[in-house]
Amino acid sequence: MGEECIHGLDYGLCDACFPKAAPEIPVAVAKPRVSRPRASSLTAPRKPAPAGSLRNPPVEVGDQRIYHVTHVSNLPDILSSGRLLADASDAWAKRPVVDISAAETRESRRTIVVSDDQGASVASYVPFFLSPTSSLWVSVRENVADPRLSIDIRDSVASDYVILVSSVQSVIDAHAAEETERDAAVVVTDGDAAHNLTRFATTREAGDRVLRKLRAEEDSVQILAAEYLVRDEFPFDLVSLIGVANDKARDAVKAIVKASDFSTRVAVYPPWFMRAE
Repeated sequence: MGEECIHGLDYGLCDACFPKAAPEIPVAVAKPRVSRPRASSLTAPRKPAPAGSLRNPPVEVGDQRIYHVTHVSNLPDILSSGRLLADASDAWAKRPVVDISAAETRESRRTIVVSDDQGASVASYVPFFLSPTSSLWVSVRENVADPRLSIDIRDSVASDYVILVSSVQSVIDAHAAEETERDAAVVVTDGDAAHNLTRFATTREAGDRVLRKLRAEEDSVQILAAEYLVRDEFPFDLVSLIGVANDKARDAVKAIVKASDFSTRVAVYPPWFMRAE
């Protein structure tokens, strides 16, 4: 008897110590043999990771914040009415005390149709930004001569404004019971809504796709121009936070809120109001 392996079998007879080579599978058509590096964990082709995997987590649309900038002088009337109104709304009792937009901008947004099916213009929607550093707001706070802005605000400072903050999920929940023909109650744009190259997502599915794309490219300039539009009006109770520039502004805004029927939190967040480096 020859030498035994550690399992008590003759050398060559133990599958554990001497595993058999995998059988070769015959190839139907002979192909030229190409010398190439052996595939490793880094070079081997991989299937796309499933949407719910840790390697490729899904982009949550609902937690996307939305931002509406207004002059602090407009806040008492907004709180009194309990809502933000679209420019084209028939519900205005009086127009804003301070209008940020230039007259030409207002007129342009009143003529651009969002959906041919419903005929509503951009002005039929309350506009929100998707970033607290949106390009238009940066023009406001840095006194840039932006043609979209009213010349009446050229001497204003960033602390004269407030940023009303909500979320996409709050809007989704508020519109959950609406009928399917009201899909265009919310519109997501991939740029300035008044620009002729901007595209409008007028259904929930299309809007989610645009939001995911924008969130995946947060460093791009596209998200800084994009808008989230809410049809007709936006209830103020969907506003979760009022952002202000400093303690003085916080005290003034808290007094305005205290005199209303709301108890919305007011927070100082200087980065939203600072000039770019």
